[in-house]
Amino acid sequence: MRELTSAPPQAKHAMSTDRRKHVLVVGAGLGGISAAISLRQAGYRVTVLEKNAHLGGKLNELRAQGFTFDLGPSILTMPHIFERLFTGAGRRMADYISIRPLRPHWRNFFEDGVALNLYPEPERQRAELEKIGEDPHRFARFLDYANRLFDLINFGYFEQGLDTFGEFTRCYGLRRFPQFDLLRTMHDGVARHLREPHVRDMMDFFIKYVGSSAYRAPAFMNCLPAVQFRHDLWYVDGGLYGLARGLACLMAELEISVHLETEVAQLRTEGRRVTGAVTRDGTFHPADIVVSNMEVIPAYRRLLGESDHFFHSLRRFAPACSGLVIDLGLDRTYPQLAHHNFFHSKDQRRHFDHVFRKGLLPDDPTVYVVAASRSDPSVAPPGCDGLKILPHIPPLDEKNPVAPEQYLALKDRVLAKLERMGLQDLRRHIVFEHFWTPHDIERMYYSNRGAIYGVVVDRWKNLGFKAPKHSAKYDNLFFVGGSVNPGGGMPMVVLSGQNAARAITQWDRS
Repeated sequence: MRELTSAPPQAKHAMSTDRRKHVLVVGAGLGGISAAISLRQAGYRVTVLEKNAHLGGKLNELRAQGFTFDLGPSILTMPHIFERLFTGAGRRMADYISIRPLRPHWRNFFEDGVALNLYPEPERQRAELEKIGEDPHRFARFLDYANRLFDLINFGYFEQGLDTFGEFTRCYGLRRFPQFDLLRTMHDGVARHLREPHVRDMMDFFIKYVGSSAYRAPAFMNCLPAVQFRHDLWYVDGGLYGLARGLACLMAELEISVHLETEVAQLRTEGRRVTGAVTRDGTFHPADIVVSNMEVIPAYRRLLGESDHFFHSLRRFAPACSGLVIDLGLDRTYPQLAHHNFFHSKDQRRHFDHVFRKGLLPDDPTVYVVAASRSDPSVAPPGCDGLKILPHIPPLDEKNPVAPEQYLALKDRVLAKLERMGLQDLRRHIVFEHFWTPHDIERMYYSNRGAIYGVVVDRWKNLGFKAPKHSAKYDNLFFVGGSVNPGGGMPMVVLSGQNAARAITQWDRS
């Protein structure tokens, strides 16, 4: 066990004379960190137990041979949500974390040779649209539609932390439900406004933020472009893991006790209460309140040993997609790349269908490629590119297992696709390679079936709802992260921690 902050030595039964209520946070992903900071600011005594040797959960990094790769998230949006963690403690985020906006937001490459940039500035985006024949007025109307959806969702679902249909009804009233465009899919909402196929594919793939399908997600997910156009797209100098470093400094200043390499093996219960956690070394850590940053289904299965019957009610909270994470250090650069890039499938509907409906490895995926050295030379040696390459793929399925050689074959297809679409001789210039499959993601983070983004957004399964933050079975157990509302993506899991902390203080006073 390694302590990140100074704290009393742990005995086999951790004790304290501090009379403030004690919150135990299981897992130091961004949701757990956000909850810990918010609860500490509310006056609770907080201890965080983390399985891995780093803070941040999926916000992780790899350094090798002069290259720095973001293993997890690589796009920062809505930085004001992170800022709240610092302002709540009387501090400025800028004193801990240096961020800057990126231009273009990203670059889109298509099989027919079209390259299309995405800019938040209307005039720059107008020029991009006109060169491929999309009407800029249609695009502007689509953004108006996206902004209306964002304002609607942000008001209640995001900021008030709504969890249930009843809470939705009380917040919005039934008469406002049609404003959510519930009868359409996300793709339908895009196609209703935009005509040009390349632009449709570009806007459909905003669903990447939640690891779902534009053809199965409800239309209100078209709020995602508004998130980016309104709040910009940002980079953290030195790599996104700088967010975790800055938050770690804040946690230390707030005297939050953080124990790394300390895996929770069991949550101990008495009736409807969780009394604490037992770690792998046999130590029992008592708690008045427990916050699980482990996803809902794995937590109930791994830590609480619930019966198969119990999980029947959780079936609708199916996992979002997983990914094949390919990190390449190259001995050359590819100047045509922007910082963020998408190499689109020739038939994106087929790609979504393979991954999200059939559960198959895609034969021609849309591929996300990060070339962070385009903005930050410190993350690669001079004259070199470090590329993070990520195609979305199905989560693990024990009924339809994927053999290791199938993942390797997909990796080769992806690299061949990138070479075909302009990254000439890519494989000949690899000097360093790192490769993760869904098995590695599950092993590292205990995510549900190796999912990256928590719960899938699917109008036929859950209408976009994730699990509630407050356990229905244990009175003092709460959840944060991508498997609870409002869902996956860095700002959303940070918001889940803030909303859970507010829910805990309200529950604790009742």
